[in-house]
Amino acid sequence: LLTTACASGGSAGVDPGGAPDGASGGDPGTRIAADVAAPRHIRVNQLGYLPGGRKVAVVCDLEPLPLASFTVVDEAGRIVLGPEPARAGGAFGPCASTHRLDFSALEAEGRYRIRIPGWGAGEGGSPGEVPAAESPVIRIAADAYDGAADFLLRYMRQQRSGYNPFFGDSVHHRTDAILVDHPTRAGEWIPVAGGWADAADYLQYGTTSANATFNLLLAWRDHPEAFGDAHQASGDPGANGIPDVLDEARHGLEWILALTRDEELLLHQIGDDRDHAFPDLPTTDSSDYGWGRGGPRPVYPCTGRPQGLFQGKNRSAGKASIAGKYAAALALGARILADRDPAFARTLAERAERVYQVGRQDPGPCQTAPGRSPYFYEEESWVDDMELAAAELHALTGDDRYHQEALEYARMEPVTPWMGQDTARHYEFFPWHNPAHYEIARNVTDAAGADAAAADAATDVDSADAELMAEFYRRGLRRVADRADNGFLVGIPFIWCSNNLMASYATQALLYRRMTGDTTFLPFETAALDWLLGTNPWGTSMIVGLPHDGVWPRDPHSIVALRLGVEGQFGGLVDGPVYRSIYESLLGIRLHEPDEFAPFNTGFIVYHDDMGDYSTNEPIMDGTANLAYLFAAMATRP
Repeated sequence: LLTTACASGGSAGVDPGGAPDGASGGDPGTRIAADVAAPRHIRVNQLGYLPGGRKVAVVCDLEPLPLASFTVVDEAGRIVLGPEPARAGGAFGPCASTHRLDFSALEAEGRYRIRIPGWGAGEGGSPGEVPAAESPVIRIAADAYDGAADFLLRYMRQQRSGYNPFFGDSVHHRTDAILVDHPTRAGEWIPVAGGWADAADYLQYGTTSANATFNLLLAWRDHPEAFGDAHQASGDPGANGIPDVLDEARHGLEWILALTRDEELLLHQIGDDRDHAFPDLPTTDSSDYGWGRGGPRPVYPCTGRPQGLFQGKNRSAGKASIAGKYAAALALGARILADRDPAFARTLAERAERVYQVGRQDPGPCQTAPGRSPYFYEEESWVDDMELAAAELHALTGDDRYHQEALEYARMEPVTPWMGQDTARHYEFFPWHNPAHYEIARNVTDAAGADAAAADAATDVDSADAELMAEFYRRGLRRVADRADNGFLVGIPFIWCSNNLMASYATQALLYRRMTGDTTFLPFETAALDWLLGTNPWGTSMIVGLPHDGVWPRDPHSIVALRLGVEGQFGGLVDGPVYRSIYESLLGIRLHEPDEFAPFNTGFIVYHDDMGDYSTNEPIMDGTANLAYLFAAMATRP
C-alpha cells in the first residue's frame, strides 16, 4: 500500500515521497528538539521564495531580546546581503518579541541562510548573553512552487470514497446510502457512492465537497500550466491525456450529480458522527448506523428546517447554501469540459440551472447534520453561494438575468463576515472567501474585451459593477489587515480550521490585486502564504510532506497515517492553530505523546503535531483544495 502511495504523485519541483526527511537537513524531529532549546528562532517559508517576490523571515524570541540587523550568507558562508535592518513587530503568542527580516533585495537563485549576531558582551556564555542565530536553509528559485499544487492532489485522491487508488482494488462504502429524515421515503436505498471523505473520518459533506470541486476547476481555468498529467481518471498512476486536477474535479462533479439526481431531493451528507465509534481504515470501516457494523450509511436530504436524528439539531433554515454551491461547481464544470466531453457538459449545465432554482425558491442555509455529538458545520451564510452560482450561470449562458441576480446577492453580503472579527462559530461563514465578486468582475471584463465592438458597447454600469466588487474585496482585506499588528502580519481569528482562513485571505488578496493592480495588501497576502509553509511560531509547514526536507506534521490526526504510515496523508493541509480557549473546551482531545512544541504553546494560540489533537492537526479536504488555487498561482510551469 505504501509503495503504491509513494509512487503515485510525482511532479517536478516537489519530492513526492521516498525518504521524507530528505538529504539536506537530517531528521526533522531532531531539528525540532534542537530548535526549542534556543531562545531565538528564525522562521522562514521552507518551500522557498520566488526571485522577484517579497521575502521576509520572522524572528520569534521566547524572551524579550533586542535585534538591530541581520545578514544573508550563501552556501559558502559569504555575505550576499546586509547588514540589513530588522523591524520590530512586538509580541505575539509565545513570542515575547518578534522582528521582521526583509531580504527581498536578494533576487539571485540559490540556497542561503540568515545570520543574526550574538547579543551581549563577555566570554564563556555569561548569564543574559544570547548566542548568534542562524535560519534553516532558504531557497530562492523560480520553480519553488512547481509541482506543489499537484502534490496537494495526492491527498485528494487518498480521500476518495468508492474506488480509492491508495488502497488498490479495495472499494469501500459501496453500499451508500439509505435515505433518512424524509416523511415518506425514509429507508429507501439511493446509489450515491463516490466523492471524498471530508477529513480523517469518513463523513461526506456536499458543502465542503462542492467547494473543493469548484476550487479545483478554478485553479485549472486560471493556471493550467501549473498542473501535470500523471494519473488516470481512477487516480491510478499513468497519464490519460487529461490534467490530474480535472480528473479529480470530475470525481467531485460526478458525486454532485448523484446527490442531485432526484428532482424531489437535494441530498447533502453521507454518514454522521456515529462514524467516530470505530477508528478503522476506510476499507474495514465497521461503523454501525443501525443496519449492522460495516453496513450502509445514511444519506441526508436538505429539508429547510433544523435537522438531526437524535437530541442534537442544527439550525438549517433553507436550501440555498448547498444549492448555490452545487450549481456553481456544475456550471463552471460545464464550461471547462464543454470541448473535452460535450455530452457530460450538457448534463452539468442542465443540472446547474435546475439546482439554482431550488436555491431561489428556498433561501437560507442547509447546515450539516449532527449525530450523537454536539458538533456540526454551523454555516449561516448563503447569499455568497447563490451569488457565485448566478455569476457562473451568467458566464455559461450569457443571460443577463443571472448577472443582475448575482449583483443582488453581492450587495446583500459585500464582505465575508468573519473578516475583522475575533471569532466565529465552526464553519459559520463558509466558504472562507467569496470568489463570486471576482467572477462578476471577470465576466464584465471578458464581455467587454471579447472584440472591438463589444468593447465599444461596454457600459459605464458594467465598469462600475467591477469596481464595486473590488471595493467589497478591499473592505474585507482592510478589516483583517487592521488587526495584523504583530510581527507575523496575521489578523485572522484563530477559530477551528484557521489554516483555511489563511489560505482564503491570501487568495482574496491575490484576486484583488488582479482586479485592481493595487498592491496595498501584498505584504499580508505574502505573510499568510508564508505562515502555511513555516513562517509561524512553531516553524512548521502545515502541509503533510511538504517540503520533504522540512518540518511538517509527522503525527496527523488520521488512522491511515497511524496504521499505514504518514505517507498516506501526503499533501493534506491540517486544520492549524486555534485559540487556547477553543482547544481546552473541546471534547475527546488528549495528546498521545509529549508536546515537542511545548515552548511555543504558551500563548493564546496552540498547535500540536499529535494524533490526539483533532482541532489543530487533522488534514482537511476542503482546505487542501482551497490551497491548490493559491499554489497553482505561484507556479511557473508544470
